[in-house]
Amino acid sequence: MRPSRLLYLGLITLSIAGCGTTKKVQQQKTAFNDGIHQIKHVVVVYMENHSFDNLYGEFKGANGIKNAIKGNYVQVDKKGTPYTYLPEIPRNNSFPTNLPNQLFNIDQYVPNDKKTPDVTHRFYHNQLQINGGKMDKFAAYNDSKGLAMGYYSTEKLPLYQFARDYTLCDNFFQSVYGGSYFNHVFLISAAVPVWPNAPASMVAKLDANGNMIKDGVVSPDGYVVNHVLSRNKPYPANSDTSKLLPSQKMPTIGDRLSEKNISWAWYSEGWDDAVAGRKNNFAYNHEPFLYFDNYKPGTEGRRHMKDQNDFIKAAKEGTLPSVSFVKPGGGNDEHPGGSAVYSSEQLAVNLINDVLNGPNGKDALVILTYDEFGGFFDHVNPPKIDRWGPGSRIPAIIIGPFAKKRHVDHTQYETVSILSFIEKRWNIEPLGSRDKNADPLTNALIFK
Repeated sequence: MRPSRLLYLGLITLSIAGCGTTKKVQQQKTAFNDGIHQIKHVVVVYMENHSFDNLYGEFKGANGIKNAIKGNYVQVDKKGTPYTYLPEIPRNNSFPTNLPNQLFNIDQYVPNDKKTPDVTHRFYHNQLQINGGKMDKFAAYNDSKGLAMGYYSTEKLPLYQFARDYTLCDNFFQSVYGGSYFNHVFLISAAVPVWPNAPASMVAKLDANGNMIKDGVVSPDGYVVNHVLSRNKPYPANSDTSKLLPSQKMPTIGDRLSEKNISWAWYSEGWDDAVAGRKNNFAYNHEPFLYFDNYKPGTEGRRHMKDQNDFIKAAKEGTLPSVSFVKPGGGNDEHPGGSAVYSSEQLAVNLINDVLNGPNGKDALVILTYDEFGGFFDHVNPPKIDRWGPGSRIPAIIIGPFAKKRHVDHTQYETVSILSFIEKRWNIEPLGSRDKNADPLTNALIFK
């Protein structure tokens, strides 16, 4: 047979195979679009500040520490010189001063039921730590130095049982670089807050190449990218209101749900106490709706902001709204410096079980994830979408009767994949390009 004939037959074979693949993908898409309406309740449990490698690096079948070791991500100082030992970890006497320049297990020095120091997690710092994909400056740009290279024993985590029994996503990224405030706001709006006339002392300074000269809350062109509290009450007593972010006016997923009369709520631990002016563990920068005009005191939208105790009651009674966001408070949210991993995750386990064991459990989808990486090393270079991110890889566990069982999902997702899912489920127009283009957890779910 002549070569041209062989080539022709080969092209036919490839064409047939391609058609088969395309048909299968289309069937999966159709099954997803048809089945998604079986889910009546979505619950997002939003924890704090851990990278994927930090918590699930040891998970079998996931892209974890073994691949990080193969990648040989030796940490270097700000000038690019490799450390002989990881730089000494401050504010804690439990860690040795001569840790090898590599990943290390935190549990052998500080068990997961004890607190560690906090780790640096800011907008410009996150990008410097990633260092153009080299992933080698996590210790250099970090107030906790070598602690950034620590990880926990995965099977000792209370949430491990859910990761093992349901779907663990190992290619899920925080949508924007940096810390909690920014990722919380982006979760509900897919937008970046603005402050065109921010105090000069709060504005970052960058060189001609965009490199940080001086850190700040606000970018030189007026975008609010680092930790700040809202000017809408409640805020801590004695706050300097001139340094509180003015109310934002962009649309949120809450607005979109309300327009369609779809029930929803954001539940925060300590909310009732904060509103009443009592001593509380409410984390003011972890309630994103607080930053928006439609949810300031006296507005109709305010009724959607509730206490975590209201969530527990609704889950047990079977009166959950269609969409719930649940936010544990300070000391219980897994945030390094203020919370221990074990007790925080045990609370999360209880919250999840309240849903699964309650009357709404039969048609609920629970998504447990983290707002951001917390400053901890992760070896996967995030995909580049725009100037905001995505940032580092974080854990996400998909739980419930519609989640695939004992599955590791390698599909690329990001925080606003949650938005994308909610929008697809209730036929809501996307808030922006990021949620419009994010995969809505298609490969984590299976329907009857």
